Amino acid sequence: MTSSSCCKISPIIPIFVSYLLVLSSSICLVHSSDTGKNLNATNQTTLRPEEELHKLKFIRAHLNKINKPASPDGDIIDCVETHLQPAFDHPKLKGQRPLDPPARPNGHNPSGMITEEFQLWSFSGESCPEGTIPIRRTTEQDVLRATSVRKFGRKKIRRVRRDTNSNGHEVSPELYGDNYPRFFTYWTTDAYQATGCYNLLCSGFVQTNNRIAIGAAISPTSSYNGGQFDISLLIWKDPKHGNWWLEFGSGVLVGYWPSFLFTHLTDHASMVQFGGEIVNSRPSGFHTSTQMGSGHFAGEGFGKASYFRNLQVVDWDNNLIPLSNLRVLADHPNCYDIQGGINRVWGNYFYYGGPGKNPRCP
Repeated sequence: MTSSSCCKISPIIPIFVSYLLVLSSSICLVHSSDTGKNLNATNQTTLRPEEELHKLKFIRAHLNKINKPASPDGDIIDCVETHLQPAFDHPKLKGQRPLDPPARPNGHNPSGMITEEFQLWSFSGESCPEGTIPIRRTTEQDVLRATSVRKFGRKKIRRVRRDTNSNGHEVSPELYGDNYPRFFTYWTTDAYQATGCYNLLCSGFVQTNNRIAIGAAISPTSSYNGGQFDISLLIWKDPKHGNWWLEFGSGVLVGYWPSFLFTHLTDHASMVQFGGEIVNSRPSGFHTSTQMGSGHFAGEGFGKASYFRNLQVVDWDNNLIPLSNLRVLADHPNCYDIQGGINRVWGNYFYYGGPGKNPRCP
């Protein structure tokens, strides 16, 4: 297994990024069925086919009244009491509750508001009450798609040993069972060997927000030569407690990675990476045709290629500053490439992506 990624900067602390969402989607349908059985044989009644159909329709209508509707992407979102989320199964967090919000980086003036819904599950007006967080329900089918239960929700082992926390959007049919772009988090302390996981699939990331479901589908998405949509993200280290906090949009805190999860990241980060990544298992001996970003090369520019813009970092004194020492890198430029730049509106930015397998990338 090999991977392709773009763009590195070193040495600095966290990330402020915007992601272009140019991805196609497929619709997942949710079906209900009557699986109940009357175990009292003396009371069993044999129904004619039309009566069975009528009974099934009646049951489905009743379930639609008492159950919350599934998300348009087929997800079921559970509202879980904040102190009962998976993070608090960790021995060092048992019996605790989420921390209060930290001081924001200097020079960062968020409003703290989500101006519009950006996840499919909330489009119907659904939300979780205060004191709870939304968690995407994991199904048996999700686990069965993994090569083993132990490897479910984890990335493949990397050759470089390092602490990592990351977030953004991804498409992963293996993890989610569809091609929707989804908001995700990930952490590891040993280069993906034995620790860490995606989202809230293990004890680690502590979620504090009741409106954002980690792992849920993002909408709307950009279209080639059409409307463009991006999301803003900020990761920074709380100088008081040392935890790594994640913020979405205009000041909306999602949660934090506790500092005790890490070794090298306990003090600071030595590198920040922005960009895209694909899994290339070389099926049939050829490079994968998995697209990165919009599936178009960086040279096509705005409206056609994916981009990151307004790249900034947080320094030792908790100041949000423009980044420096940016180095762009494409592992396989004939498959996926990158072009950087800077201007007054976007600050530091770059376009990136590509189609994968093509005549120049066999």
